[in-house]
Amino acid sequence: MILLDTHALLWMDRDDPTIGPAARSLIEQHWVRGEVAVSAISLWECAMLAQRGRISLPCTVETWRADLLAAGLVEVPLDGRIAVLAAGLENLHRDPADRFIAATALHKDAVLVTADEKLLGWNSGLRRIDARD
Repeated sequence: MILLDTHALLWMDRDDPTIGPAARSLIEQHWVRGEVAVSAISLWECAMLAQRGRISLPCTVETWRADLLAAGLVEVPLDGRIAVLAAGLENLHRDPADRFIAATALHKDAVLVTADEKLLGWNSGLRRIDARD
């Protein structure tokens, strides 16, 4: 399974060229097998960004989410195990959304697709690839 960071989800949805060919290929390969996921916190981040006018979605956030799920995206809900894991991540910056996303990837043993330099540079057992590659 692969887990998309929030920006990777938005880039894929918009067919943004910022996402690199290797990341795009990996996502497409996993998509057909139903193995592309996002943390529920990423959907919250997108809703907050849309509400603040920082991103524009083609429809309401609720419809956008439903369309992605209907197309095969897997939503991983936050639960107590992920919350506790997120709280205990050593040497990771304090951004709660990033902590939840990293914890979700670790919990699901998923590869995180991200361009976040802090997550890419974090010294941990988290498997990740740079979304720009």
